[in-house]
Amino acid sequence: MNQLLKLIVAVQLRATDLRDSDRGATATEYALLVAFIAIAIIGGVTFFGGQLNSFFNGLAGQVF
Repeated sequence: MNQLLKLIVAVQLRATDLRDSDRGATATEYALLVAFIAIAIIGGVTFFGGQLNSFFNGLAGQVF
């Protein structure tokens, strides 16, 4: 019974440490930030890609 009580206390202490830890939350925040930046870049390239292609093709036509 004494061993079981020690195990329960150890699990509770570990759960409290994990709950109070900010490392997991910080990593999640950075991952979300990177995901949003990637989505913005992909959206911008998709939206402006055709227009930039036309612009540079026209510019190349004027140069050559």
